[in-house]
Amino acid sequence: MSERLPLWAWSAAGLILFFGLWQGAVSSGAVSSFVLPSPLEVLERMWKLMNQPFAGALLHEHLLSSFGRFMGGFLLAAVIGVPLGLMMGRFRLLEDIVTPLFEGYRYVAPLAWVPFAALWFGTGIGGPIMVIFTGAFAPCVINAYRGARLVDSYLIEAAQTHGASEFRVAREVLLPGALPSIVAGLRIAAGLGWQSLIGAELIVVSSGIGFVMVQGQSNLSPSTVMTAMAVIGLTGLLIDIGLRQIESRVRAKWEGR
Repeated sequence: MSERLPLWAWSAAGLILFFGLWQGAVSSGAVSSFVLPSPLEVLERMWKLMNQPFAGALLHEHLLSSFGRFMGGFLLAAVIGVPLGLMMGRFRLLEDIVTPLFEGYRYVAPLAWVPFAALWFGTGIGGPIMVIFTGAFAPCVINAYRGARLVDSYLIEAAQTHGASEFRVAREVLLPGALPSIVAGLRIAAGLGWQSLIGAELIVVSSGIGFVMVQGQSNLSPSTVMTAMAVIGLTGLLIDIGLRQIESRVRAKWEGR
């Protein structure tokens, strides 16, 4: 009987069990609602924040502010990181030049750049974008590089034999061959970039979901903090789902060529 249950049913059962235990723990008094607000309190607070300004804006306005910063840093990392990774996989000399500096850079936590972001950009959009970029850049480079290294050399040689330029080799051989690895890297980069954004917003901005968390803590409002955490998690999930959809469409496009 259990084997015939679809996957979504098991997922739904897990969610119901989790939130049921959470609600029960708070309702029974085993856990103080000030320490851990119940799911119903969080939903009520979320609805209120969507209709009444908090920390200068409505909840969805804070989210849009955060998402705009995220897209700026993420796209910048992808536009620079993916071509760099492909070229490092294609040209050994470039790999030898970039690798020592890159290896040192990628082990520095993105939040370590927050003080410099605040110093260089203040509370403007540049600081969070810089922090997001530092979080998302390394996965873009690494996965594009690995994807390029997995492309069969005879395909590159065949393209060159037919007179293809380096740009055309990169566009029509390296990029399609490395695409699965690139998309995997973009998904990792998106997750790290989103996490880095929230860390930056805890310190150097005056709006956004991270800022809502700080203000909720300052106002001794655990339900506000939990609401912001829920929005962060749901948004991250939606970003990943969106990238999965893009992956499917891109794969279908390249396979149909």
